[in-house]
Amino acid sequence: MLYNFQNGRFGSSPRGGVSLDTAGNLYGTTFDGGNNGDGTVFQLLHSPSGWTINLVYTFGATGFASYAGVILDSAGNLYGATVNGPTGDAPVYQLSPSGNGWNYAALYDFPDCLGCGPAANLAMDSAGNLYGTTRGLGQTQDPYGSVFKLTPSSQGWIYTDLHDFTGGSDGNSPYSSVVIDANGNLYGTASAGGTYDYGTVWEITP
Repeated sequence: MLYNFQNGRFGSSPRGGVSLDTAGNLYGTTFDGGNNGDGTVFQLLHSPSGWTINLVYTFGATGFASYAGVILDSAGNLYGATVNGPTGDAPVYQLSPSGNGWNYAALYDFPDCLGCGPAANLAMDSAGNLYGTTRGLGQTQDPYGSVFKLTPSSQGWIYTDLHDFTGGSDGNSPYSSVVIDANGNLYGTASAGGTYDYGTVWEITP
């Protein structure tokens, strides 16, 4: 047992997985708890004497309800998303190490998205582009969910809508992360819809 959450400042009820950095430290999110009760991003620091938990970020003012965990890039930055935001906009965010702390930056906010944001880990390709799914939940924008891409640029991150699910043969309400192959094809699942209304497995080709 590495750590037991206690509904304190480090959070409670983790629902996403964990990611591992090159030093063997673990990173993840919690759905509840933290200083604002809206969840956290945490680090479990590995040492010969055991594991020590550190608080990376507390949700609340910038977003809440984190089903997704976080992923890391080669520089040690963390990327994640929440399904809700305080003004109805679900954020995709970056946490960058800075001295003894972390700097938060919102990369993109899904508008009119109360509960409809990404519910699974993001994916990153070799060029540093981010990919993910939104779960929809009948909200105004993409009511059946979507697949998206975020491209870094000197002006910020550029959002591209790759597919809007229709609730028909292509499925709806994707809760999955995206897998990328060597040719840039994307793969994932939708939790409902399809021929028998029990979900689909899909591919998107560039």
